[in-house]
Amino acid sequence: MSVQGEATTTGPLTTESGAPVADNQNSETAGIGGPVLVQDQLLLEKLAHFNRERIPERVVHARGAGAYGTFTVTADVTRWTRAKFLSEVGKQTETFLRFSTVAGNLGSADAVRDPRGFALKFYTEEGNYDLVGNNTPVFFIKDAIKFPDFIHTQKRDPYTGSQEADNVWDFWGLSPESTHQVTWLFGDRGIPASYRHMDGFGSHTYQWNNEAGEVFWVKYHFKTDQGIKNLTAEEAAKLAGEDPDSHQRDLREAIERGDFPSWTVQVQIMPAEDAATYRFNPFDLTKVWPHADYPPIEIGKLELNRNPENIFAEVEQAIFSPAHFVPGVGPSPDKMLQGRLFAYGDAHRYRVGINADQLPVNRPHATEARTNGRDGYAYDGRHGKAKNYEPNSFGGPAQTGRPLWQPVPVTGVTGNTAAPVHAEDNDFVQAGNLYRLMSEAEKERLINNLAGFIAKVSRDEIAERAINNFRQADPDYGKRLEAAVQALRG
Repeated sequence: MSVQGEATTTGPLTTESGAPVADNQNSETAGIGGPVLVQDQLLLEKLAHFNRERIPERVVHARGAGAYGTFTVTADVTRWTRAKFLSEVGKQTETFLRFSTVAGNLGSADAVRDPRGFALKFYTEEGNYDLVGNNTPVFFIKDAIKFPDFIHTQKRDPYTGSQEADNVWDFWGLSPESTHQVTWLFGDRGIPASYRHMDGFGSHTYQWNNEAGEVFWVKYHFKTDQGIKNLTAEEAAKLAGEDPDSHQRDLREAIERGDFPSWTVQVQIMPAEDAATYRFNPFDLTKVWPHADYPPIEIGKLELNRNPENIFAEVEQAIFSPAHFVPGVGPSPDKMLQGRLFAYGDAHRYRVGINADQLPVNRPHATEARTNGRDGYAYDGRHGKAKNYEPNSFGGPAQTGRPLWQPVPVTGVTGNTAAPVHAEDNDFVQAGNLYRLMSEAEKERLINNLAGFIAKVSRDEIAERAINNFRQADPDYGKRLEAAVQALRG
């Protein structure tokens, strides 16, 4: 007898209900050459299943690859967080990491200029903790209310059916906050050579809280131990045409040969009381915390060492939500994070179903989920005859009375408000700092990458507005970009 969920490779071919199949080569007909009969339930079952083999692809991060691994604690962080999976040096936690591009469809190529998703699930003994980030420390926008508009500019135009430079640069030009991330994207790190050769970031600011109830703000960094390697635009175009699956192939084959990729995990820690007077808004996703202000502290090692057995079951149906916290970790007032706390879970309920959290790749591995949720698509009856309400006097699960994170004080009236402005907050200062850190060769490639795209817009005012954002970041940046665009546009 096979264990539930275990593939059976011996014995006869059967239907979905387990009945043996007599003939899998010929459908049942009314005589030789006659019409097919509706009583051929194997035929109908196979066709019906085939019609439903694809769930809706992700609107963003559709193209992805993943692997299992382990996270090992290498430093004592108990003075900052009470999370059990971080409670002692040497402790290991099973993980699943999904890499992805953002804008492309499921069948798109890996080697393209696009941010890379870096979504990490920790299967901890206190439940699953999902850290949903990218390979860049910042993002294009700072408020989730703009996210659907931004993504619409990156996706196919409703009239042409293609991504349009007009849409992309019209939005970016009218959204100066994007200047920092656009500088990252069109620089050398905009096209990683592989998933193994790029860094990862939690990107958002999160809360850590310790046993004493003290609050700290934290940013996560995953530094690749393989070294940073990138592709030029020319190399990427060639690779994307020759091997669209280059990144997922590289990851899978590296793990198959025992060359397990790893990342050194670091955090930046900010005491809660620093946030109000810090020179940048610490909850602004378009900004970084300069390392001189809050130096990164090494806390662990992440290694990927096991490939999924089935891409659909374990990569496509894998779900991640930044709302999946554990005791000692929580959200911050970051307005992008606040929106994602809802949006990610809602997307998965739509795509995969209300019981998506109980699929093998998504359910807790080191503990058990005990809820009063029942029924819905793909419900497996796991609760048996247990009562489905709380409180109850039949021994059901009960609340702990201790929140996962500490409350944050708030003041003022409700309304549609922008985030508070800090002393050095503007949309251009960090983009200019990033540009000035680049070598001359890096600057030249950045300018060429940007100019090649901006030159495709159809209206001069869109191009001029986009260039002006880079000019405000650094005069030389804007001047060189303007000249390069003019040369291409004639």
